[in-house]
Amino acid sequence: MTESAHQAPSAIRLLREQQALELDWPDGHQSRFAAVALRWLCPCAYCRGEAGLPGWLDANPSLTEQQTTLTGGELVGSYALCAFWGDGHRTGYYTWTLLRKNCSCADCLGLQSQSS
Repeated sequence: MTESAHQAPSAIRLLREQQALELDWPDGHQSRFAAVALRWLCPCAYCRGEAGLPGWLDANPSLTEQQTTLTGGELVGSYALCAFWGDGHRTGYYTWTLLRKNCSCADCLGLQSQSS
C-alpha cells in the first residue's frame, strides 16, 4: 500500500479493559494492537531518538506495567492518534501510516513475508 493510501481509520476503539487498540480501515481491514506492542512502537523522539542519537527504546529497556498500561488517547489532527500511558507518557503520535504498516494480523504478516 502506498503512503498516500493510508487514510484515517473508519473506526477507532481504545479498549482499556482489554488493553488494546482496534482500528477499522476504509478498505474493510481491521488492525488490533495489544498495549504492550503499541508502547514498543512509540515513535516519539525520546523513545526513537533524534539528531542521530538512539532513543530510549533502542536500548531494549524493561518496560514496567505502568509504562505499558494504556489509559487513554486523543486524535492529532486527521493524521494520528496520541496514546496516553500509565506513567504519564503521551508524546508519541501514532500516524495512520505507522499503524497500518505495523499491523501484525495474519493477512498483513503473510503479505509482508511474500514481498520480502
